[in-house]
Amino acid sequence: MKQHLTDLFSQALRAVLPDAADTAIVLERPKQVQHGDYACNLAMQLARPLKRNPREIAVALLEALPASPWVEKTEIAGAGFINIFLSPASKQRIVSTILEQGEAFGRGSLGAGRKVQVEFVSANPTGPLHVGHGRGAAFGMSLSNVLAAAGFDVKREYYINDAGRQMDILALSTWLRYLELNGITVPFPPNGYQGQYVRTMAQEIKHLHHDRYIHQPWTLLEGVPPRSTEEEVEQDEKWAKQQNELHLDGLIANAKKLLGDDYTYLHDFALTEQLGDGRNDLMEFGVSFDTWFSEKSLFDSGLVERAVETLRKNGHLYLQDGALWFRSTTFGDEKDRVVQRENGQYTYFASDIAYHLNKFERGFDQVINIWGADHHGYIPRVKGALTALGLDESKLDIALVQFAVLYRGEEKVSMSTRSGDFVTLRELRQEVGNDACRFFYVLRKSDQHLDFDLELAKSQSNDNPVYYIQYAHARICSVLSQWNGDIDDLVSGIDLSLLSQSHELALLQRLEGYQETLELAAREFAPHHIAYYLKDLAGDLHSYYNAQQFLVDDGALKLARLALITATRQVLNNGLSLLGVSSPEKM
Repeated sequence: MKQHLTDLFSQALRAVLPDAADTAIVLERPKQVQHGDYACNLAMQLARPLKRNPREIAVALLEALPASPWVEKTEIAGAGFINIFLSPASKQRIVSTILEQGEAFGRGSLGAGRKVQVEFVSANPTGPLHVGHGRGAAFGMSLSNVLAAAGFDVKREYYINDAGRQMDILALSTWLRYLELNGITVPFPPNGYQGQYVRTMAQEIKHLHHDRYIHQPWTLLEGVPPRSTEEEVEQDEKWAKQQNELHLDGLIANAKKLLGDDYTYLHDFALTEQLGDGRNDLMEFGVSFDTWFSEKSLFDSGLVERAVETLRKNGHLYLQDGALWFRSTTFGDEKDRVVQRENGQYTYFASDIAYHLNKFERGFDQVINIWGADHHGYIPRVKGALTALGLDESKLDIALVQFAVLYRGEEKVSMSTRSGDFVTLRELRQEVGNDACRFFYVLRKSDQHLDFDLELAKSQSNDNPVYYIQYAHARICSVLSQWNGDIDDLVSGIDLSLLSQSHELALLQRLEGYQETLELAAREFAPHHIAYYLKDLAGDLHSYYNAQQFLVDDGALKLARLALITATRQVLNNGLSLLGVSSPEKM
């Protein structure tokens, strides 16, 4: 319908003002029903460049507007807005369209088959996923679903950080707990990973390999800078933190030297355990990936070295203090960044550059990274590196996600992975259920702060949005069960002109807006538009349910109303599916 109206106004514009025929036609839905079904500001747009009264332009446009069986009337409001009122027949026809298309209703061609990669979650596999990761998972999967429904060829990817220091810290932490189990105590570093899951892995290693990895504590501590004392922390917290990091690096270096090839086993064991746990957690959450991409493969294939060499050849690197620096300030970053340290090791940034080079070499038309909001400052340097490599940085989009903050009563729950004091995504799902998790996570714009209200998520009330929407679906199923007829009989041959009550027209108009909402969500990378739409649709259904009987004696009217609520059920199901939420038939 929106396209139909756009075509009508385009014809009128060409007839009245051919020199302005390329002006964009903007149609919006008024907030108040008395202002019609759509409003067009075309006359207002043209007033200034043409130096004419907008109401005069509006009158001329309406005089030239072709007749349409779907337009009941038009009117000029205010300074020159054009309000369009659709005929009941134009709204009623959406029912047949929905019932004919079923699960395909709402899907469009905005993406035109363009290849899009969405990379999300990508949490370091150093411990269980927590509730902060859950929001990125729910957002990324919902966005992928929305983009696919809008016609994009979507590939979902998880980037495994399996080659960095954090994995070394996890391997060391696991080994130290293993030594404890064998009666050998080394003071555990305060910046190691301390969760129960580390002890569990240590127990498994002891069970499998007994005393194979035992070494005496003095060999591990030899030459290692001392950890800071509590008194030093109080005197200079920053210095003490740096000292503890040096202590940790010394322990890692000694562990690698003492264990040799056994260190690789411990490293890979911890990686496999935590990655497998995260993969299972995500699958249970309804989140899946087409590709699990290893950071280590970037080094093994030589791509990191090649990417850095390309930057050097292009004149974007310089040597200072023995390290190799990327001139990221040239591209808007606050300071230049090291890509290769004095000891020859590449930085995280270097592997990130190589990873993005790999993405573009795989032929994606568009690449979408979903990052935590704390990575905002990382954007200029990554985009700058792409430009420096000779790539089109405009093909990279970054969607930022604020971590969700979980509250138990008034108490904010810690999310620290190293301290071990955090609530896992699995625990949250077990407490409130997958549906509430998935819906609550996308109920706000991704870059907005989100307080996760546990009590609301578990409540069976109209204040709980996911319950409110699912209850609308279940109500429809209950009515159809009472009818006990064949749904196929509602697809055609129904007199939809009987749907003329105010609640019916409101519901029809809402159903018409689903396709527009899906396209808006795809354009803006904003699946929360689907969540808001479903709340409004459920509200319209509940109002209709409370105001009218469906199983009336009039056979034709009964079938028309049943067709309408069946179409509503289909759209509720389609929208909830995009968000990874179930559509229960009974509640």
